Amino acid sequence: MRTLTIDQVDDLALGATLLGTGGGGDPYVARLMLRQAINTYGPVTIADPHELPADGLVMTVAVVGAPTVLLEKIPAGTEFIASIEALASYLGRDPVALMPIEVGGLNTLLPLAVATEMGLPVIDADGMRRAFPQIEMTVFTLAGIKCSPMSVADEKGNLCVFETNTNQLGETLVRGAVMSLTLANAFSSYSMTVAEVEAHAIAGSVTYCTELGARLSAVQRGESGAYDRFLEFAEGRVIFSGVITDVHRETTQGFSKGTVTIEARDGTERSMKVAIQNEFLVAWENDRPVVTVPDLICILDAETATPITTETLRYGQRVNVVAMPCAPEWHRDGMLEVVGPKAFGFDLDYVRVGA
Repeated sequence: MRTLTIDQVDDLALGATLLGTGGGGDPYVARLMLRQAINTYGPVTIADPHELPADGLVMTVAVVGAPTVLLEKIPAGTEFIASIEALASYLGRDPVALMPIEVGGLNTLLPLAVATEMGLPVIDADGMRRAFPQIEMTVFTLAGIKCSPMSVADEKGNLCVFETNTNQLGETLVRGAVMSLTLANAFSSYSMTVAEVEAHAIAGSVTYCTELGARLSAVQRGESGAYDRFLEFAEGRVIFSGVITDVHRETTQGFSKGTVTIEARDGTERSMKVAIQNEFLVAWENDRPVVTVPDLICILDAETATPITTETLRYGQRVNVVAMPCAPEWHRDGMLEVVGPKAFGFDLDYVRVGA
């Protein structure tokens, strides 16, 4: 086992913002929570599955809802442990470790803050290696692991635990619950054994996120050649550069949905439109799809290389659009049915980065 110290939090948060692909919630508040937890309880213990009992229980914890709501609704903190304790009581077992369900946005940092407060290690793995807006959109679904039983808790002490027959129905019921509980709540699901994590999770996600953030931080400091080294590590490419000329965004059906339009700055008539459902899903250049989910579409400030979240998109921002391939663990039977363009309602085929 190893530790994640307070000196690594900023790199982790920056990597998480990038892997959030516009969604996952701005990690700013979660970063403060993690810093406070480390200062109070000590560094976060990071574990690989082989370092824990194979039959031990692993639990996840996250925020579920719409990122736009989190601009005004700050987590209280108590709801996250409440969601874990409620589900553990229902299962009749205590966890030996926690794990992020997604390495993207604030849901990367929150599990670490909760784990160190509870005195538990965090497994260096997740179910997406990016952020996705719906609960069933994990590699665990592809492996046949159920997301339920699940718990949802708010900051006022309201909580519920329920089971569903499918992960898709789990998404529907959780979304209905959070729509009644102000759209940003604590959530625990996908409880599984350490052996199941080792067999089916995306390994090394927390480490990857931290290293990715460190490379992007070097870009922000203006180090020579840093942008190329960052793109090489991420296997990414800049697919468009321009200025934001239109943002359409609304919170509906428990999600932040809309589009952002970017016009080229090179004197041509090129433009790019990116679809949003919490995260950036599809990028069209002059009406031709150039990248789609599950590959990552990230929008960075052209001057500062800061990843821009969907709720902070603004008219006039100068940006670079960076595309990165999804984790290799996604490329298995059933991927497109769970996280391909058609899973989001787009009548499109999957378009890989560089295709």
